[in-house]
Formats: sequence, structure tokens, C-alpha cells
Amino acid sequence: MSIEINSKIVSLSIKKAAVQEEQPLADENPLTVRIPSRPEGTLEAVSEKISYVGAEGRKKVYVLVSFMPVQGVLGGKHVVIERPVEFFFPSGQLSSEHQWITATMRSLSLAARGGYVTQALADLRKVTWDKGLVRCGTNRWGKPMFHDSEVAAIAWSIQQILYRRGFVDIDGNQVPVDELVNRYAHRLAHSDPWQPPEPEEVVRQEREAQANSDGPVVVGHCPECRGDLIMMDGCPTCYAGCGWSKCG
Repeated sequence: MSIEINSKIVSLSIKKAAVQEEQPLADENPLTVRIPSRPEGTLEAVSEKISYVGAEGRKKVYVLVSFMPVQGVLGGKHVVIERPVEFFFPSGQLSSEHQWITATMRSLSLAARGGYVTQALADLRKVTWDKGLVRCGTNRWGKPMFHDSEVAAIAWSIQQILYRRGFVDIDGNQVPVDELVNRYAHRLAHSDPWQPPEPEEVVRQEREAQANSDGPVVVGHCPECRGDLIMMDGCPTCYAGCGWSKCG
């Protein structure tokens, strides 16, 4: 459509289209972003030899844990963290008694890609059997660790891999997502991974926290009398007085 102009043009202005305000990004927790399958290509992995002693003597198994960066949105900004995405039990050590380990690694891989591997490992640590305690690893006080089954021992060992990688704390609890963002950014900036504090520093912090609290920190319940367990000399010990200790 044309418009005829019959008067002198004295000025000119251009009408600008209304600029739409940019909408903030919706938060998407990178810890819970679902990963459909293992991505193609190379992933960084940690190989661990797990040694434990139970009723059937000393056993050794090897486990691989793969990690990858995962993107999300936190506070309206794009962020990146590192997550475990694959747990692998190498061939060559398979036998009838190790089939459950292979099945467990597959389940853990699904849990990792679904965003709930921390809870899955915590549940595995609660598995018990009737063959007595299994000795595997040492705690932060240098005391031997005793677990309720081989499943629990291997789950604890995997938690320690994730702890040294900075994904969980020393007790297997999930590190907050904002701290994971900072740790991964530090790694990219300094070309080295986050390093866990020395055991002496962890012990010092826990003793300070206990000194400032109203009473001893409860770490569980006694399997004998269901009383509260507290840490004594690095071992969960019954506070109710029955004398049970996980360190024997």
C-alpha cells in the first residue's frame, strides 16, 4: 500500500520494534540431569584395586569408575560439574561368585546416569549377610574398617573413589552442587583435580564441631541393643553401654 505525501518533509524517525526482555534461564540441577546412555568417545576413569578380608579369606577385585562433565543451570547461569557415569568390572576376574558384582556395577551405572548414585551406594552399604564382618580399608583415624558384607565393603570402597574425586564427602554424603561447580572450575583453571583435606585436618574439624555441640555426635544405632552409636577412638561404639563396637 502506497501513501502520497503532499507536504514538505521536515523530520524523520524510525519506529523501533519493542524489545522483548530476555527471560532468565530456568534452573536445571546438573546433579539430576538424566544422561540417556554412555556417551561415545573417551572418558576419564579411575581404576581401583579393592582388597578385603572376610570369612572366606582375602579377596581382590578391580573396579573402574568413569567421569564426565555435565552441564546445568544454577541461579540463571550455565554451570558445569563432573559426575560419575559408568561403573565397570573388568573381564578376567569373573567367576560364579563375582556375577553379583557385575550386576551391581550395571545397576550403579544406571543410577549414576539417572542422578541418584549417592543414594544407591548408601543403600548398598546397608546390605548384610550371615558370614560375619568384612574388613576393608581404614577410616580417617587409621583404624580398620569393618563392613556388614562384601557388598557393603565394595560400596564403601567406591564411595572413597568418589570422595577423592570430590563428588561426595568422606562419609559418602553428596557434596552440594555449588561446591561441585567450584571444584570443577578450579580443576579447569589449574589443570589439577580437587584434593581432599589431610586426615588430620578432617579429625581436627570434627573434634572442634563436637566440642562446640551439646553432646556426642550420633553416627548410627547399635545392632545389639538399638542404642545410639558415637565415635570413640575412631570406631562407632554403643553409647547406651552394651559395649558393642564395630572395630571389634
